[in-house]
Amino acid sequence: MLPVSTRSGQTASFFDALFTATSATCVTGLVVHDTATYWSPFGQAVILLLIQIGGMGVVTFAVALAVISGRKIGLMQRSTMQEAIAAPSVGGIVKLTSFIIKATVLIELTGACLLLPVFWKDFGPLRGIWYALFHSISAFCNAGFDLMGSAGPFSSLTGYVASGWVNGVVIGLIVVGGIGFLTWDDVKCKGIHIKKYRMQSKVILVMTLVLILIPFLFFFFREFGGQAFKDMSMGERIWASLFQAITPRTAGFNTIDLTLLSEAGQTIIILLMLTGGSPGSTAGGMKTTTLAVLFMTLFSVFRRKEDTECFGRRIEEGAIKNAAAILLMYLSLFLAGGIIISCIEGLPVLTCLFETASAIGTVGLSLGITPGLGQVSRLILILLMFLGRVGGLTLLFAAFSDRTRNVARLPKERITVG
Repeated sequence: MLPVSTRSGQTASFFDALFTATSATCVTGLVVHDTATYWSPFGQAVILLLIQIGGMGVVTFAVALAVISGRKIGLMQRSTMQEAIAAPSVGGIVKLTSFIIKATVLIELTGACLLLPVFWKDFGPLRGIWYALFHSISAFCNAGFDLMGSAGPFSSLTGYVASGWVNGVVIGLIVVGGIGFLTWDDVKCKGIHIKKYRMQSKVILVMTLVLILIPFLFFFFREFGGQAFKDMSMGERIWASLFQAITPRTAGFNTIDLTLLSEAGQTIIILLMLTGGSPGSTAGGMKTTTLAVLFMTLFSVFRRKEDTECFGRRIEEGAIKNAAAILLMYLSLFLAGGIIISCIEGLPVLTCLFETASAIGTVGLSLGITPGLGQVSRLILILLMFLGRVGGLTLLFAAFSDRTRNVARLPKERITVG
């Protein structure tokens, strides 16, 4: 809210500042003011710091400060770190966290260096360096904040739809940031020997590939082959299809005007936004593993198998229950928020559902209605962004934890479902 944070020198309103801070910390990317034209370089730096903290995770960032200051990491902190990055055990957790921090810095600097030639040419030396660093961190952290408003408010990366270089670098940063820290560790330790990876890493890689390929084919043949995008070249169609297939899973950038997509295309994006990235990553959403567990359970039911199996391993029953609870919670919040906003603002339900899916999935894609929403609707989006970043299980355990568990079990009775 400091006057130095805005270009006009006027104090931003409390709700605007709260919305922006929440969106940055929760690495969402929904904004009520264009980041480039409304916020000053100081304000943009504050946003970037919040994105970095939110992307790495508050716990990981705190541990980084503790390691730098030479403080000893106790067992309580190690256990918290294990939960924060979805590690299988406490053993070696500090070493793993150090690897995550170093890899994060290296990947973000590499991304900035790769983007620098294009942005240097377009914006000059100083702005080019700042833009390259800002967008590299924003892409890797799956935040979706951009500084391209000078070309047009809320334009995101639409000016680079034909740039294979910018598309490729940003896509790479998004995917690497969204596959999860443990998958990095498997790639680092086991290289190309995928059979030796953890089952979770295998599931993440397969689901990520599927969730890229199927939407890509849909966008390429259905959306960008239609009249609305008839002036696109073949190269632009390929890059636009690939980018829009990847960015909805919590990244938040866009290279085309999303309002030009059909309702079917917007619905596909909503489903991708709700799915999100992978556990222990910079991404939000329900997570790819949640969707994978539910589909594998579905296949086991169809095949009349007692256990849910994957890659020669049996999925524990607790994971299946958690996946079902997370799905129901996300769908309930997403639908309730969209319907309430639609009733308050008098807007189409699909448009409002797009914004609430973007908020709870911590994505940042928008059909352009967020800046014009009233305070109640913005508070709903703030709450959804917070809940989406905190995580489904964290929310459920915080709300329904029972310290005095009763070991007695009620009688069992059959109920027919389906």
